[in-house]
Amino acid sequence: MTYEIRTGQSLQTAQGRLIGYAAVFNTPSLDLGGFREVIKPGAFTRALADSKHVRALYNHNEDQVLGRVGAGTLRLTEDDKGLRYELDLPPTTYARDLAALVDRGDVAGCSFAFRVRPDGERWDNRAEGVIRELLDVELSEITITANPAYPDTSVAKRSMPCFLLTNNNRLWLETV
Repeated sequence: MTYEIRTGQSLQTAQGRLIGYAAVFNTPSLDLGGFREVIKPGAFTRALADSKHVRALYNHNEDQVLGRVGAGTLRLTEDDKGLRYELDLPPTTYARDLAALVDRGDVAGCSFAFRVRPDGERWDNRAEGVIRELLDVELSEITITANPAYPDTSVAKRSMPCFLLTNNNRLWLETV
């Protein structure tokens, strides 16, 4: 499967719980290599209907699982602003370290890994450059990160175009 990664900001509320937005609607990403991306409202609707497999990770590291929808430790909803999450942190060393970094403001971003469904994107060549609109995506993960591609995402304690892809390897597009 080919998944793309996008990043943004995060926040923290209570001890052991992170809350924020992994994706924000109608705000452009940073330059992703010749194009910018905008997530449209409803892009996650189908993904959330079958989201038991979706995990929360730290920096896309599959060895640092923070929660999973199917376990009830990660809750995802789509509201007027974007893809909102609530995450109950596990009592692990890396989760405690992450909570400290979020408290300090060193880690303040979020990301998500996705694959575009058929007819789930629209490309437009505008005066400000090429824009890719995400309309319908399959969600694999959200991640807490310090390097968001979408600057408007949040965490708080309380790719390349498909026509350019030549294989089905996992595609990681991270921007700083």
